[in-house]
Amino acid sequence: MADWTKKTILRNNALQQYIFETSAYPKEHEQLKELREATAEKYKDLSVMNVPVDEAQFLSLFLKIMNAKKTMEIGVFTGYSLLATALALPQDGQIIAIDPDKEAYQTGQPFIRKAGMQNKIKFIQSDAFLVLNDLIIKGEEESFDFVFVDAYKSDYLKFHELTLKLVKVGGIVAYDNTLWYGSVAESEEEVTDDLIKKFRNFVMEFNSFVAADPV
Repeated sequence: MADWTKKTILRNNALQQYIFETSAYPKEHEQLKELREATAEKYKDLSVMNVPVDEAQFLSLFLKIMNAKKTMEIGVFTGYSLLATALALPQDGQIIAIDPDKEAYQTGQPFIRKAGMQNKIKFIQSDAFLVLNDLIIKGEEESFDFVFVDAYKSDYLKFHELTLKLVKVGGIVAYDNTLWYGSVAESEEEVTDDLIKKFRNFVMEFNSFVAADPV
């Protein structure tokens, strides 16, 4: 079982909670709060698979600043970041949401509908690579303003190759967990959690590639 106290790079739970209580929670949309609580109740420790409230608000601000309208999310879980994105987009905004696990997404659907955001979201239950390749074949290259990837870290380099084809010039591709609970700055001997250790090298390889990529 992963040590989820390392979700924050602050490594100080009291400071993280202070940020949540004083800044993030007061600004959290009512349906996002309900979805976060429902996910925690149903999935317990696995609820950490959704982005934390402060990250969701950062993404929301980011999307508004760049005036994004057409976005994609790879890896949905119960849909916390998906709903945050939908709330940030204009009325005619659209999100393609891809995840093989429809059951988890259905946990979030009532809150998405309650927020009136269901018409902005097209959920596709599928392997993401099949969908991405299909979009390219159908001529969707350079048509997305923003892509958010929160899936298997071992696939990040493959996702990067495809999403760069789909995002427009000046668009953004964002990746979750690229510091991988702080393990990227630790020696291999210091990383004792099996799950974190399993994907640490993939994340480090991806970070090195992106840092050296002139695109």
